[in-house]
Amino acid sequence: MELTVLMPCLNEAETVATCVRKAAGFLARTGIDGEVLVADNGSTDGSQRLAADAGARVVAVAEPGYGNALLGGIAAARGDYVIMGDADDSYDFTALMPFVEQLRAGADLVMGNRFKGGIAPGAMPALHRYLGNPVLSFIGRLFFRTHIGDFHCGLRGFRRSRILQLGLQASGMEFASELVVKATLARYRVSEVATTLSPDGRSRPPHLRSWRDGWRHLRFLLLFSPRWLFLYPGLLLLGLGLAVGIAVTPGPLRIGGVNFDVDTLAVAAAMIVIGFQSVLFALFTRVYAEAEGFLPQASPGFRKLMSAWSLERSLLTGCLLGAVGLAGLIGSFAEWHGARFGDLNYETALRVVMPSVTALMLSCQLILGTFFLSILGIRRTRHPAAAAPGDGQPAAVPPQPAAEAADGTSVPVRVAGKAPAARD
Repeated sequence: MELTVLMPCLNEAETVATCVRKAAGFLARTGIDGEVLVADNGSTDGSQRLAADAGARVVAVAEPGYGNALLGGIAAARGDYVIMGDADDSYDFTALMPFVEQLRAGADLVMGNRFKGGIAPGAMPALHRYLGNPVLSFIGRLFFRTHIGDFHCGLRGFRRSRILQLGLQASGMEFASELVVKATLARYRVSEVATTLSPDGRSRPPHLRSWRDGWRHLRFLLLFSPRWLFLYPGLLLLGLGLAVGIAVTPGPLRIGGVNFDVDTLAVAAAMIVIGFQSVLFALFTRVYAEAEGFLPQASPGFRKLMSAWSLERSLLTGCLLGAVGLAGLIGSFAEWHGARFGDLNYETALRVVMPSVTALMLSCQLILGTFFLSILGIRRTRHPAAAAPGDGQPAAVPPQPAAEAADGTSVPVRVAGKAPAARD
């Protein structure tokens, strides 16, 4: 089978039959060998029967959530290609040929772009049209260097086998971002076609919650981009802190009518420590995410850097940095001793104490952080013989084919912890 048109559904009795008939009509008109599949997420309004009567195959997905419904539907799909779209009659299921053509031409993921195809009046709230979607799409392009103009279009097509390889996990609305991000990081061939958006045919409010789901999308983009979450802010703080610290350590710095003194030095020290810690977190996240398969392998340059910067070199650097800090504190203590442990000129004393304490903190961070990086880099391996069935370890569970009810209306599909269902 070439194509599955997949629709997630939760209480869409007003529109699901219309969407199914449009998709089935498209398949019949174009002669494409395909099916219409509705992944029902626990509807209580009879959507399942309406979809089946209109010609769809229906699978029941027990785990709640937009992402879970789609994951269950993708697992149960029989087509080589899958085109997914909401069952609220806002997308035109009679105009899917541009998606099919791109997939036939070799694309792994084909995104719809509503801003290029046209958004009908009343189809998208102003908050989403002029703030939410443009901002989140811009962040996605910036973080992941992709050309996609509409990250959150609900109408998109993909090669089923390739998407199953991505290990998608998002259970909610952020599934839309996860699909694009992971496909981009895996260097899949991603293309974009214009599509339209019309006002949906429902009388109830949509399932989407603007601020909650917007934050979930933004959170996902940040978590999958350690560079923008940790590395770039950390380098910025570290660089500013060093520049300011170097400028005010010799003595007060006066710019115009503003005097920068030891108070500014304390702020600079805090910026250095926080910035350095953020850079370390970027490295921790990168190594861990790559080892666990959340992110693809890093660039050759990064891997070369990590190989060159060994545990021994880091320990040596950390010890030298700590020795410098300790020497500064010893000098300060000697000066205090010379004053018979009385009052010191704090402006002079702090110009030695603050850099020395900062060096000691960086030394500890570097040494401990390098040990932690080494722990994260340990590969978990087992000899093949040790993994054989019967040694007390559970054997791998083979993928189970999707079952179909006798009337063809409902197939229970579980998502969490299960392998994808095999195709017919």
